[in-house]
Amino acid sequence: MSASVIGCVGTLIVPTRGTEGAGEVLLTVRGSKETFLACSDEPLAKGTQVLVVQAYGPRTVVVEPWHDPTFP
Repeated sequence: MSASVIGCVGTLIVPTRGTEGAGEVLLTVRGSKETFLACSDEPLAKGTQVLVVQAYGPRTVVVEPWHDPTFP
């Protein structure tokens, strides 16, 4: 991947199923919105904001729930 997505915040458009399978996350990369397969340790619901913590290959990422620290 030419631009690293690690550290990007996105929104799940397909829920993850934890160890049972990947979901899909929408990220802004190189100025445009792109979808990536999203893996997580625990199941995460559609619409969850997530932080990309690791990348596996060009189109698969590992995500964790993200809570914006600037909003209470």
